[in-house]
Amino acid sequence: MPGTSKKGGHHKPSTSTVRKEKRLSEKQELDQLEERCQQPLVGTDTMQQFDELPISRKTISGLKRANFIKMTDIQRKALPLGLCGKDILGAAKTGSGKTLAFLVPMIEMLYRQKWGPMDGLGALVISPTRELAVQIFEVLRKIGREHSFSAGLIIGGKDWKIERELITKMNILVCTPGRLLQHMDQSAGFDCDNLQLLVLDEADRILDMGFKKTVNAIVENLPRHRQTMLFSATQTKSVKDLARLSLKDPEYVAVHEKSEHSTPKNLSQYYMVVPLDKKLDVMFNFIKTHLTAKGIVFLSSCKQVRFVFETFCKLHPGVPLLHLHGKQKQQKRAETYAKFAAQKAAYLFCTDIAARGLDFAAVNWVIQMDCPEDPETYIHRVGRTARYEASGQAMLMLCPSEETGMVQGLEKAKVPIQEVKLKQDAKDVKKEPIQKQMQRLCFNDPEIKYLGQKAFISYMRSVYLQKDKIIFDVNALPAEEFASSLGLPGAPKIKFVEKSKAKNAVRGNQKKPSDDEDDDEDDEKEDEELLEKSKVKTLEKRNKKEVVPEDDTPAEPSTKQTKSKIEKMFNRKNQGVLADHYTKLVDHDSDKRSRKGAAADSDEEDFLTIKRVDHDLGGEEIPEDEPLPISKRQQKMSKLEKVKNTGRGNKLLFDDEGQAHEMYELEDEASFHAKGDAQSQQKAFLEKEKVVMDRADLTDKALSKEKLREKKAKRKQREREEMMDDDYSDDEETVVTLGNPDISGFSGDDGNSDYSMDEDNGSADEETPKKRGWWQDKADAEEAKKKRKVVEVDEPQTLAEQEALALKLLGL
Repeated sequence: MPGTSKKGGHHKPSTSTVRKEKRLSEKQELDQLEERCQQPLVGTDTMQQFDELPISRKTISGLKRANFIKMTDIQRKALPLGLCGKDILGAAKTGSGKTLAFLVPMIEMLYRQKWGPMDGLGALVISPTRELAVQIFEVLRKIGREHSFSAGLIIGGKDWKIERELITKMNILVCTPGRLLQHMDQSAGFDCDNLQLLVLDEADRILDMGFKKTVNAIVENLPRHRQTMLFSATQTKSVKDLARLSLKDPEYVAVHEKSEHSTPKNLSQYYMVVPLDKKLDVMFNFIKTHLTAKGIVFLSSCKQVRFVFETFCKLHPGVPLLHLHGKQKQQKRAETYAKFAAQKAAYLFCTDIAARGLDFAAVNWVIQMDCPEDPETYIHRVGRTARYEASGQAMLMLCPSEETGMVQGLEKAKVPIQEVKLKQDAKDVKKEPIQKQMQRLCFNDPEIKYLGQKAFISYMRSVYLQKDKIIFDVNALPAEEFASSLGLPGAPKIKFVEKSKAKNAVRGNQKKPSDDEDDDEDDEKEDEELLEKSKVKTLEKRNKKEVVPEDDTPAEPSTKQTKSKIEKMFNRKNQGVLADHYTKLVDHDSDKRSRKGAAADSDEEDFLTIKRVDHDLGGEEIPEDEPLPISKRQQKMSKLEKVKNTGRGNKLLFDDEGQAHEMYELEDEASFHAKGDAQSQQKAFLEKEKVVMDRADLTDKALSKEKLREKKAKRKQREREEMMDDDYSDDEETVVTLGNPDISGFSGDDGNSDYSMDEDNGSADEETPKKRGWWQDKADAEEAKKKRKVVEVDEPQTLAEQEALALKLLGL
């Protein structure tokens, strides 16, 4: 019989037959799923499990292996709409399972469309933080392990070159906005034209002002015909946000709108009014009394997180401490996230980077040391505990100025919170103030002090930048007390706090216009007083010595004396190898001289005698025959070094009586006003100086004209000599030396009329070369030089001798 073996068993089907049957079953499944998803699902309110939905067997298998069997409220409402291709605005409590509400429709949509590797990017999930993106990607791997889609995690802090090579092969991307935009701009071949689904997790954070430009640039590169899903614990309904994301008739799915509270039922919430300078004490003692708990502590800035973490680690509370903030590298952040998730008892100091979406196991406490910016942020923070059906507790520390506004805002947001009092005499609270320990840490460790200063400034700036000024008033904060609680010796000066005070004064009309001038004068007086006090303190520290009175009686020793570093250095004993060097630096001989007072000059002394008097110290005259002590270093100094080290003197003027005066001396006020008012004196001075300057200009112009005239005369004389040389170059050039035989002929090389003396007493054989004229050729000049003949004659005295000389020169 066909289909049976010889032993009576059945034949195994061939591989091709199995493949055909598998393809047929998959096709039938896809047709059924497509048919069910074309129309809105009926009876979704009664569905409890995932296998009741029109989803594939592969997805159901992945959900079961990840222990996801029963649906939550948000999943029961959002999944049917997402599977039908509707745009969704989902809002649900934290820990209610929003991640599966968009991952399951995303996988099913690609599966029904038979999406393959060659089809490119089909689905995109954008998260505001890296940690949340990693968490979403891990959930995607768990439920989609049966499918053959390629998925990638694109976040900052990783190798961008590796991501660029693999991003073109991905069907699903989980990413952060900044990294995605970088790949859109710089990665060649990255194409989003076939995108089918866009998901924004924690949409209200992504669409706010922090990511506004980035999101707008991303949306411009995405196709308009797509399915879009927005999920968050506090959803936005802004028309502008929905318009720029191109949502088409979105379905608003909210779980907690009709519920009594917007936070989980199993969450116990408390708030405590704590002065700003007592928060560290309360926090440290809270940790000391809850050593077996697992808690998350939220602060407002990265620098605060690092400062509190570093100081608390040095104080050793007895429980593991971790910290997480945006300034850390990605590897460190991932390690901290995984380490805290695996701990049974630990405390994590973090910023709002860990406030959204992160699922830590078994978190008992969420403590907010700093007030959140709004009720929505509070809801996200406390959502790190009481996840799904677990229980948890939350504690909010509020400053007295923040209590009224924040409590009213939480009541409007349906947050049930009750106040607990800070008991001053309780043993578990304020048991051990740590202010002195913080001061000791800042004093011994400069890095801790630096971190404290930065933490102080960053906290004050975070309060100043908040929009809700009813809750956040930077001027109401005790800055000095807060700085002291951090261990700082004083509050650092912050410019924006002063600006805030000025703005509040103007807005509230608290001061009159005339009061500003009084305040400025008071500030100037205070600055002058502080400057004088600082100068006095500096002089007392550096120059405080025992003063010996003029009657040689020792002064009473002061109860407390301060010596400068230089005095301590020279008075030090047993200095070792440096003793000789320090001894040479001290002028012991000059110290032995007594400088009690300067003696008056006697009339009998010669008035030309120069005497050296120590005017500054009031000492006696130094004898002329006794040389001043010179150190070896000064002896080895070169002249250039001595000139550099020598002080520049002042130019003095001596009057008729021989008294020295400075070139410019100030008159006393009485004599100045006696000459008239300042403007008339200024005018007279300018007129006087103008006359002097005019005279100087006339002198300079006359001198310049004289120099120009001499220059022209020399040039004409030189041209005249060259013309004469040209006239007598036809036959034989003759140069005559007249008069004194010690003077040779004129030199026209440099254009000057100076004579040149000959050492050989005017030898006739030597010639002085002449400069040829511009009209002469070089060859003609050489020929004329050869024909030149020098004739020496006596200077003609009479008319007859002059005629004879003329005939001789003419060759007659």
